[in-house]
Amino acid sequence: MIRVVVVRDEGYFGVPVRTFLETEPDMHYVTTLPINAELAPRAARLWPAVIVIDTEYMVSQLLPIADELHAAVPSCAMLLLCDPSKRGMLPPRRWNGGLNFLLKSAAAASLADSVRRLAAGERVVSPMLQAASLNTDRGLSTRELEVLGLAAEGESVKEIAGRLYLAGGTVRNYLSAVIAKTGARNRLDAIRIARKEGWLR
Repeated sequence: MIRVVVVRDEGYFGVPVRTFLETEPDMHYVTTLPINAELAPRAARLWPAVIVIDTEYMVSQLLPIADELHAAVPSCAMLLLCDPSKRGMLPPRRWNGGLNFLLKSAAAASLADSVRRLAAGERVVSPMLQAASLNTDRGLSTRELEVLGLAAEGESVKEIAGRLYLAGGTVRNYLSAVIAKTGARNRLDAIRIARKEGWLR
């Protein structure tokens, strides 16, 4: 049996993924966990083979969460459901992490097939999402958005460096690059511009 945990942000009411998984004879839906500070340790105690992330968060905001999940459950595969019509919901153009990407609108059979492939050690990236990502100019790199997203949540340079395993100087360089690319006056102005452009929530 493939143990599957679903992760969702609180207050998001999309189509419940569990209804697609519970009908599959070779899958065991374990539970749904909210995105919060306890997510990684709670997931580790459940020993999932696959984590399906169904959220309205932008990909740049999910990368640190994915890193924490991967560190807590290294053997687990992660599948992020994306809506290409929404900005910030496309796979990074260069990403070697543990996230896999499928359309939110994928049929139940496609979702189940993806979960099976992930459990077997394969990678899954929807061709439509991959093509959309390559054809979209987001202005800021995925890492820059990741750093800016954490800054927008109020984290200091030291805290961001710790979460992303970067040097403090590297984090400052990313923030300086973001300020330059957006034409912002400072970090707060860069966050305002990025939110206006739809790059951050």
